[in-house]
Amino acid sequence: QSLRRILFGGTFHVFNYEWRKSFFQFREPDSELSYILEADRFQGGARAIQMVIQARIIKFLLFSQPGSTDRRTDQDKALAAALSDSLWLAGQEERATVTLVTEDYCITPHLDYKLDDFTEKLQLFTFDRKDDVWKFILDHIQCFKAEGSHGVILFLYSLICSRTVDMNSNTSHLLHLSLGNFVCRQLQALLNLLLTGRASPHVFNGTLPFGEDGQPLERPLQGVLSRSDVGYLHWSREQMERGGLPQVGSMLKTPRFPVWVCCINSSYSVLFSLNRSLLSDWRMEHQFQLFYCNGQNSQRSTARLTVDTHSHHWEAPPAEADPEKRFPSLEMTIRTKWDGAAIDWNGTDPFY
Repeated sequence: QSLRRILFGGTFHVFNYEWRKSFFQFREPDSELSYILEADRFQGGARAIQMVIQARIIKFLLFSQPGSTDRRTDQDKALAAALSDSLWLAGQEERATVTLVTEDYCITPHLDYKLDDFTEKLQLFTFDRKDDVWKFILDHIQCFKAEGSHGVILFLYSLICSRTVDMNSNTSHLLHLSLGNFVCRQLQALLNLLLTGRASPHVFNGTLPFGEDGQPLERPLQGVLSRSDVGYLHWSREQMERGGLPQVGSMLKTPRFPVWVCCINSSYSVLFSLNRSLLSDWRMEHQFQLFYCNGQNSQRSTARLTVDTHSHHWEAPPAEADPEKRFPSLEMTIRTKWDGAAIDWNGTDPFY
């Protein structure tokens, strides 16, 4: 019942079909994109969760896991590491809770409670060692990656149970109904919880005690307090046309590993570099490669972009009718981190 209230504001709402069908599914192990999760265009929050997990999977495969010849095993280990990393951070690196569905009902429903036939069967497993969380999830990885498993919802439940402080003290619920879909009303807070372990609703560094008028705020605005393992970049053509983007701080722009979740025109994807020194040696930033994936079935190969910040600066091309051709949104997203960079798509037709 507490989970329902945190998510929906009451006990009578249940997840709709789009949420229930979402799980963590990789591409085929023998394909070029074997490291990529499949994520459809559903924008209600499940895709955002999948793309943060995608970023953590890439971080694990590139920088944490020695290579092996069994790609299916690597997929399972990477997914278990990505899920456990987020849960451990949410539990303030002291504890984590994993929720799984059992065969039997664990509660007796009341009149004002609507059954969904899996929330009522939850069993909670709490751990105080990170390795134990990873091993447990790996042993039960099918509960998150099998079709019909409700894997994204189970992970969201686990996240909320791991992070009881922020969630229970928040007066407004996480999801609301919009055009028949449950979408995140506090999506940035959820993303920050996944990225940093704190459900802060803003992307700037630190706290903001003063308003735009210079007067002290009754409640200071909470931003991001520490660098995350994987970062976050944001670009919205609509927001730019309305007057400006939220200013993402260096805590999110410069993570510990060169992997970024990107929110581009309200759609989520991942940028990454193979070179960890990109974030620690300024000489690496003169010219470098970035790779891009969006999880959609239409993407058949990882896009490779060359970013040049040194020899010359980007200049706007001649005017065209389609603003996306003049200023591809992915390029504009990259320039929020590397201002003025020239970007070469290396033969790929620009998209996003």
